[in-house]
Amino acid sequence: MAVETINSATDAAGLAAMISHAAEQTGDKSRGPAPVERWNPPFCGDLDMEIRADGTWFYMGTPIGRAPLVRLFSTVLRRDEDGKTYLVTPVEKVGIRVVDAPFIAVEMNVGEKDGAPLLTFRTNVGDVVEVGHEHPLRFEITGENKELKPYLLVRGRLEALVSRAVMYDLVELGEVIEIDRKEMFSVQSGGEVFPVMPADELDALSR
Repeated sequence: MAVETINSATDAAGLAAMISHAAEQTGDKSRGPAPVERWNPPFCGDLDMEIRADGTWFYMGTPIGRAPLVRLFSTVLRRDEDGKTYLVTPVEKVGIRVVDAPFIAVEMNVGEKDGAPLLTFRTNVGDVVEVGHEHPLRFEITGENKELKPYLLVRGRLEALVSRAVMYDLVELGEVIEIDRKEMFSVQSGGEVFPVMPADELDALSR
């Protein structure tokens, strides 16, 4: 199928073409995600695809129920400097919508490396990521209820939102650490310290 036919990027044939191109680049599962950061294809329009806040992928308003297909698409995701997320192959780039983060961190392992704590997360699409300098954690407090939302950098500019269940386990690992002469409730992993919030704000939330 020619690239030009995906210009509107809203029909089933366009989706099939994207699957075909993605499969050509990611057919060898041992290679991991495709090198999308090195590709500079033309923009071919927006695809009617959305990743909801809970990590569910939708195409034309219908959930994509095939997990292998979701994993395939996840390997050709890229978030560009414009803040938008795209599916990218060597010959085309199409935009998709992401409500929150493209991935969800659904499992956490607590271990050690070189005598220091090491946190490892697994995402809903199969990525396994060790938290450290290259894969930092960041924390946001949002909404009227001051909901704590941790995010993990997976690759490129793509993040995983730590699921609520895992978030509680993560917070239990926190400790108060002085950073720039201020006491911060923080999490350590891979030789790095990731501040969650000022310690006095934590006290206020716990009241």
